[in-house]
Amino acid sequence: LLIPFPQQSGLYEYKIFGGLADVPPKLCADVYMDLDFRKEWDHYVKELYEETYDGEKVIYWEVKYPFPLSNRDYVYIRECREMDVDGRKIWVVLAKSVAVPQCPEKPGIIRVKSYKQSLAIESDGKAGCKVYMYYFDNPGGKIPSWLVNWASKSGVPAFLKDIQKACLNYSKST
Repeated sequence: LLIPFPQQSGLYEYKIFGGLADVPPKLCADVYMDLDFRKEWDHYVKELYEETYDGEKVIYWEVKYPFPLSNRDYVYIRECREMDVDGRKIWVVLAKSVAVPQCPEKPGIIRVKSYKQSLAIESDGKAGCKVYMYYFDNPGGKIPSWLVNWASKSGVPAFLKDIQKACLNYSKST
């Protein structure tokens, strides 16, 4: 689901709701939080690592964009909490961009300065989980409409399939 954000800005916020059969919610949360493993299964990752600056864990993530567009990078903080809501276990991940002097912008890469994401994962009542994600970023530069259309129609559903496959492989690799 693509929702224009804000009026006439040309930007979108993404709201995703999906189910991952045969993937327990804790496993999905573990895979989502495992940066090293993400480098193995997400082919859009160019660089991804976590550093501690001034006592705060900060993530650097460079994303491959299709030619002729410049790659984008993100500097952000995130937190995962397991919550109990009326007897339901829900894993919540919150992330937002931050400015960190120790992570300066790199030549040829566009820094995404406005990024926020909320993710909630819970059991589907069977062997799998339900996933809800809200995502917004301002990728900077001019993003062609074909790429926006691809992201909404193909990229997001493909991401859910990729993370499901990663979850099934994660249990084998750990």
